[in-house]
Amino acid sequence: MLQRIHGRPSRACLLLRDASFPAPFPHELEYSPACRGTWNIVHTGMTLPESHQIFACASGCLRGVVLTAAEMGLMDRFSSIELKERDLVQTDNEQLLIQGVTDILQNLPQLPRAVLLFPACVHHFLGCDLRYVYKTLRERFPQVDFAECFMDPIRQTKSLTPEERLRRAISRLLPPQAKTPRTANIIGSNLKTDPQSDFARLLQQGGWLLRDMTRYSAYDDFLRMGGSCLNLYTNPFSLPAVRDLKKRLGQDFLYLPQVWRATDIEAALHALLSRLDLTETQREAARLDIRLWQKRAEQALQAARAVVGTRPVALDLTFTFRPLNLARLLVEHGFCVRRIYSDAFLPEEEADFLWLQQQAGDIELFATKNPDMRILPRTSTPDTLALGQKAAYFCSTPHFVNYVEGGGSWGFAAVTELARLMTEACRQPKAVRPAVSRKGWGGPSIL
Repeated sequence: MLQRIHGRPSRACLLLRDASFPAPFPHELEYSPACRGTWNIVHTGMTLPESHQIFACASGCLRGVVLTAAEMGLMDRFSSIELKERDLVQTDNEQLLIQGVTDILQNLPQLPRAVLLFPACVHHFLGCDLRYVYKTLRERFPQVDFAECFMDPIRQTKSLTPEERLRRAISRLLPPQAKTPRTANIIGSNLKTDPQSDFARLLQQGGWLLRDMTRYSAYDDFLRMGGSCLNLYTNPFSLPAVRDLKKRLGQDFLYLPQVWRATDIEAALHALLSRLDLTETQREAARLDIRLWQKRAEQALQAARAVVGTRPVALDLTFTFRPLNLARLLVEHGFCVRRIYSDAFLPEEEADFLWLQQQAGDIELFATKNPDMRILPRTSTPDTLALGQKAAYFCSTPHFVNYVEGGGSWGFAAVTELARLMTEACRQPKAVRPAVSRKGWGGPSIL
């Protein structure tokens, strides 16, 4: 349905004090900005070592995923089965999938260890018997693990999103096995975990091994994650996966939200300490380390504040899963947060939302998907400091921190690094277009 977007007041911007939570903007016609900012399911699937992805859908849907694989230089790990209009009425789509996948695998130089098969929305509409498809493929290729994925964004408001479903599908490849003491997994991250992240350092100091799929090049290393005792996740899309692993493999899990304020980081770290088998001496040493990390982060923020000064700061939802928590941290430390680009917020951010409404209600809140963003001027104060690619794009500022999803760091280490990068962004302007034109792949935290 056509909607007029010229000649009426914009519905893409409002003051934070006037916004509702958790969805300040109506869900309607959407605009896809030139700056995408985040990873898609192809990026995430490529983190599974020795795997091959096969997408079965129409050419219009294939365009984005093909371009992503090409952008990554990994077309040798990507194939597709294109559905034509005639296939909707004249084709046995179960056999099309079975024979298509068979043909692809038989023509590869060698069989992959795992295949991520992505049917699409149309297979729901056709009532395709996917259980039969996977059963047949597993009988034909017993040496290949098939992950039951889906590219079906039509159901993401009523069911699991494609991102959640993919993470769960990958985790279901882990076989039952004996548990290895003092081992933990990081589940569902797109980024390699920074070894300086607070939780990684606590695990190492306590004699724990952290397994991270994004760091593996061998499928067997990934499979060993099924023998870990504890699953950690910072990406909220990972919740269905860790719940499934708890039920299927008996692995406990802990959420370490991507928080930025000291009290919230401390709470998460102490929750982690309570799950680790540590001596009292180790626990006390960990508490001392946490206080030291917090002090360093505070000093780094003070130093960054002296450089940033009164520059307006804009941040967006692709920079971190907790943009309101980050905005609150910056406001509490004297930074001039002026804009937040986010269409909605996680329910866990409600306390930060209410605090910001009371203490910094004049912050401008912008949608990123509203069609008005296509025609609104993409300008700001020349010295605006942007945190995230979307904020940099919409503000058209050369001063920006090119991070996506926290950059792989977490905790006080992430705050310390953020302060350094904010200082660097103020002093060293850079071109926006080259960075934002390559989705999440344009960031410094590469798969």
